[in-house]
Amino acid sequence: MSVDLSSRSNSKSLTLVFSAFLVSLIATFGSLFFSEIMNFIPCSLCWYQRIFIYPLVFIFLINLLFPDDKMFKYAFPLVIIGWSISVYHNLLMFKIIPEELSPCVQGVPCSVDYLNWFGFITIPLLSFLAYTIILILLIILKKEINAK
Repeated sequence: MSVDLSSRSNSKSLTLVFSAFLVSLIATFGSLFFSEIMNFIPCSLCWYQRIFIYPLVFIFLINLLFPDDKMFKYAFPLVIIGWSISVYHNLLMFKIIPEELSPCVQGVPCSVDYLNWFGFITIPLLSFLAYTIILILLIILKKEINAK
């Protein structure tokens, strides 16, 4: 079921989709900044998280330009998989899961600590926060769409 752009422009759903777009865009540019400008080499888990965040930028942008109620169906699986990988990565970073269970067998270890703001904010935590915010926005959006 398509939604008319003019009717959605004043609604809460437009704000939610735009917010999700901004969060995914900031996460994408942030990951590119860390690897291309700061020269931090991403580990395997970082690459997997990138694989699931990058397409979200385009899904949300296309939905902003061409509103469709089915956007949740496309974005939600990507967010859940990326969020799950980020949870696992954070458990490795905080030493809750032992390093032996890490998929990073070659190159950079998954527990490398390139960034540590305030003693606990790491790159995997930033990824987790981005995925969590997008997940919350998608759930609110789904409730908003179902309420109509």
